Amino acid sequence: MLPARVPVLVAGGGPVGLAAAVELGRRGIGCLVVEPRATVSHARPRCKTVSVRSMEHLRRWGLADRLRARAPLPVQWSQDVVFCTSLAGRELSRFTGVLGLTVEGDRCAETGQQAPQYLLEEVLREAVAEIPACTLATDHRVVGFEQDETGVRVTVTGPDGTPSTVTADYLIGADGPRSAVRAAMGADYHGGQALRPNFGLVFDAPELWRHLRHGPAVQYWIVNAGAPALMGPIDRTRTWWMIAFGVDRNTGERDARRLIDAAAGTPVDATVLSTDPWTARMQIVDRMRDGRVFLAGDAAHLNPPFGGHGLNTGIGDAVDLGWKLAAVLDGWADPGLLDSYEAERRPVQERVIREATANMAVLSTELLADNLDDGDAAGEQARQAAHRRIQQTKTAEFHALDLVLDIELTGPAVAEGGGRRVPHLWLGPGRSLYDELGPGFALLILGGDGTPGKVLLTAAHRRGIPAKVCDLRDRAIRPRYGADLVLVRPDQHIAWRGNTLPPDVPALLDRLRGVAQHA
Repeated sequence: MLPARVPVLVAGGGPVGLAAAVELGRRGIGCLVVEPRATVSHARPRCKTVSVRSMEHLRRWGLADRLRARAPLPVQWSQDVVFCTSLAGRELSRFTGVLGLTVEGDRCAETGQQAPQYLLEEVLREAVAEIPACTLATDHRVVGFEQDETGVRVTVTGPDGTPSTVTADYLIGADGPRSAVRAAMGADYHGGQALRPNFGLVFDAPELWRHLRHGPAVQYWIVNAGAPALMGPIDRTRTWWMIAFGVDRNTGERDARRLIDAAAGTPVDATVLSTDPWTARMQIVDRMRDGRVFLAGDAAHLNPPFGGHGLNTGIGDAVDLGWKLAAVLDGWADPGLLDSYEAERRPVQERVIREATANMAVLSTELLADNLDDGDAAGEQARQAAHRRIQQTKTAEFHALDLVLDIELTGPAVAEGGGRRVPHLWLGPGRSLYDELGPGFALLILGGDGTPGKVLLTAAHRRGIPAKVCDLRDRAIRPRYGADLVLVRPDQHIAWRGNTLPPDVPALLDRLRGVAQHA
């Protein structure tokens, strides 16, 4: 039985919708997630890289270790990407320390993690079930809504198709590329679509590892005319994923075994478990908000998968929108704060689309050349040329921490010196600065005396804003942060930075909680 009214209804229980529910529920906000699928299918792994930033959010939610414990490819197993003529053929080039799987020093609280999307969904489903404020309604589907100044009346169909209505204060459409929420909003995708089809498949091949010449890697880019492809292991025993470039549905379904053999470089005993034809899309909606209704994740933006940014960008959407909705529903932020959601996220989403599209410019099909497998001087020359081109054109795809960690948010919810994720710092073995920030605002004191902390806390508490002070003056780290005082938002981005508090601290806090822009 669905509730008659909830503070937030989330359409779609994929990773983005579940992440939004966790963000809201951990802040005590009632949330109903409506998801058509009864169970999480393992047929298609979809996204396979949980980024450094997404893992930092999982750490904040207490879920990072849980995901790592279940991930079939431990980080220490491999941090490499290999380009080769086939799994049994010649190696052309290699990247190490890829995709944030190895990060030294203080740069982040977590490294990235290779894990199929379905595993992340299962962990997030469990988390939603553990949060008293959250409810996951599977076998249900959002089909439309109406709204006015009092709320959103969401039409939901159950397993037998019978409609019912749930009234919510706010609705999040995280229901993917075929979003019913987006359609009901009247929002449209704008952008382009690739001309070349791709054919994804998952297959079981328990003997394939013994043919592999290149050692463990999270991705193998296959450069041969028979199967220009990208592939990798889902586990360390028998299950693999593969994307055959330029292969349409009919060809892929007919020739799946041949494609596997060509990529392996030798006949292998393989069983195809699932197929997934797709074409890359580079699209973003014309608007992500209509009154009390918001779009997040694939419902709002689509990009090619190269670089592993799509799902992780969606989780960023969920966090940004989640803490702001919670602040408004808690009563300490003005509804004007919600105007900053699209202002902050759209530039990030557009940059991801641009960079993922650039990554798609050179795939295995563009690297094909004569003599790559030959053992003579011509073969060696061809492989050296391929290596140079691969390093020149693909480095940005596998080493993109600036896109993951150094995004600078712009908009009404940041003030002077704000926007960037606050620099991370290890305070001791396994103890991150991020662990100390708390769920609200945090003022880092890095120089001067402690007076600003008392002033800010007094002003914040008068407005009901959750806030704390972290006094770090004894660590002599001020140069790392560029000011004596750094005010950090609930999402670990800097809200304001300076050497002294501004003359009107209440006005600063009002801006950060949405009062100024709403007025």
